[in-house]
Order: sequence, then structure tokens, then C-alpha cells
Amino acid sequence: MNTHTRRRFAALMAATAASARERRIRVGVVGGRFGTQFYFHEHPHAVVEAVADLRQDRRAALQQTYGCRKAYVSLVELLKDRSVDAVALFTPAPDHAAHVLASLAAGKHVLCAVPAAMSLEECQKLTEAVRRSGLVYMMAETSYYQQPTISARRFYEAGEFGRIFACESEYHHAGLESLFVENGQRTWRYGFPPMHYPTHCTAHLLGITGERITHAACIGWGDSDPILRDNPYGNPFWNETALFQTDRGTAFRVAVWWKGAHRGTERAQFFGDRMSFFFEHPNGLGPAIVRWSVEKEKDSAGFARQRAVLEPYKQVQWWATEMLPEPLRHDSGHEGSHTFLTHEFVEAVRAGRKPAIGIEEAVAYTLPGIIAHQSALRGGERLKVPQIG
Repeated sequence: MNTHTRRRFAALMAATAASARERRIRVGVVGGRFGTQFYFHEHPHAVVEAVADLRQDRRAALQQTYGCRKAYVSLVELLKDRSVDAVALFTPAPDHAAHVLASLAAGKHVLCAVPAAMSLEECQKLTEAVRRSGLVYMMAETSYYQQPTISARRFYEAGEFGRIFACESEYHHAGLESLFVENGQRTWRYGFPPMHYPTHCTAHLLGITGERITHAACIGWGDSDPILRDNPYGNPFWNETALFQTDRGTAFRVAVWWKGAHRGTERAQFFGDRMSFFFEHPNGLGPAIVRWSVEKEKDSAGFARQRAVLEPYKQVQWWATEMLPEPLRHDSGHEGSHTFLTHEFVEAVRAGRKPAIGIEEAVAYTLPGIIAHQSALRGGERLKVPQIG
């Protein structure tokens, strides 16, 4: 190949790559409840090519949301559609691993709702399949892109916390019983173990610092409700509270509570040796920052101590910034996270790169909860969390 021919070939390849980057990603959305809350139809580089749900009413809701004429009765049928580049799976949690594996086998990129899997074995299979496929897999964890989480990530990257030595995260969601039964039939949520749904919490720390959970000890609480005596998971708990340890020695308390006298929240607080940051609390405090100070003060017993300064924090609405393309600069579900999840997945597929919440992150967020539930079943025994490399 002479120099002229090589240059023409290189120019052709560059033009082809540029064309691929500019082509809109054709997405298939599966699951007509949560699946209606995303924004592929607004993204400048995506289009909803097809939708699917087992129920006709939910298929219709998806079609209306995304202005999509093509609808399938199942994921199986949608995966046969060669015009679909990627699928967004918003199906029942126990089906996630199987649905992701089927989608990857069909050659589709995958965005999947949380959690990633239900067992260690499923986490291992998913990791192997994603790496083998070379396709983009992303978990749609909303807490990663909550507006205060983005703020905390920026504080961390700027070194403002100093050393984060402890973190607490709470997912309190009473009233889920209303979703346990539909049309007289039990749904997948009936008696679902709280710690099998840990990612709204674990993402708060791991999605900021990148550390990994190595050990778990968890206490569960339940009552005499018949749901806890008869569910497919053998789960006896409404609420589970875990103390995790990370590979950096960070203490990380995670509370997933689905019953009791508490107000709903998905929040975190980070304790550093130079600065601490508190998400807004449902009981009225925050968001707030506490900074270490060289000044001294006396406590109520008269002892001198370093003064810690409390500052109100005005939460930045990151969704209104250049972090998103213009059509997506609006508020969205789960504290503004849905537009970010949409954008990150589409851009990762376009660029052929790992997304922010790829398979390694998805497993790191999910697996500690699975192990924590085992700990709760053993009365709080401290267990090692396997690392899937």
C-alpha cells in the first residue's frame, strides 16, 4: 500500500468512526413502570427504537412516553430486532442477571436497573459475560447522580474532606407493602430482603471514593407480620442495618429500612478529618457542612476543644449546568439523577468506553448487601465480602 493509498484509507477510517459517533444510538426500553421515567427521546444522540412489556397497558405507556410505534410483548422478542443497538432493562430485580446475560448474548449494550444480581454466583457470571462481550454494561444507580452526591464527589476530588474516616447512608422507604400484591398476585417485591437492595446506599461512598467493601456485619429486625413468615426469599426482616469496613479502613453504616416510625429518605453524611458534609435530613436539618477550625472553644463540661464550624450549604442544581446537553437540563426523578443516567449510558455506548457505573462498580455496590443479609440471618456475624477482580 503506497503512501497515498494509506492516507486515503486512514481518512476513510476516520470518517467512518466519526459517522458512528454521530449516529443516534437506537435504544429498546423494557419495563413499563420505572422504564417510563428516562429521557432517551430527549437525548441528541439517541432514539427509542422499540419498547417491550408483558402487559399491554404498560407497553402503551412506554409508547406514549417515547413516541415509539414499535412495541414487543417481551424482551425475548425485542432482542431479535437487529435495529436495536442497546436495551434499557427496568424489569423485576430477581430477573436482572438473566435478562442482562440474554441481552449481551444478543449483541446489545445494556443499561439495567438496580440491583445488579441476587447472588455471588450471578455477580461472577455477569462480570465474566460483560468482559467477554466487549459491550457496554451500566447499572442505573440513581444515588450516584443525586445532586448532593455530585457535590460530595467534587468536594472529595478537591481534597476538601481530608481523610474520610466514616460514612453513613440511609434508604428509608416505609409503605412498600402497597407494591407487594397486584391484581391479587404477589409481585417480586413481596418479602424482598432489604439488604438485597443496598445500592442506593453503597453508591454514596463507593461511587465517590472508589474504595471497596471488604467486611460486613448486619442486624435485621422483623415482626410477626405474615409476609415475613411466608415469602419466596425466606426473609424474616423489614429493616436491616449493616456496618461495613472498606479496604481503606473506612467505617460505613448502611440502613435499609422498610417499616417503622421514620420518614422517607435516600441520604448520606460523610465525616472527614478536615470537613464533613451532610445531605438534607427529612427531619429538617441541612444540607450542611462542618469544617475543622484552629480556633478553640469549651464544651459543656469546661474542656477545651477545637471548634467545628457549621455552615449551611446551598445545593447546586447540577442538572442545570453544562454537565448535560441542553435538552436534558431539567429536573428529573430521584433528585435529578435520571437525565444523568440517560446521558452517561448513551455517551458510553457512542464512545465505546466503560461507563461511570460499569460492571465492576455494579458488583461492588450490590454484593456487600447480599453478604450483609447473610450476616443478619446469622445474628450479625462478621463476614468477609468476596472481591470479584
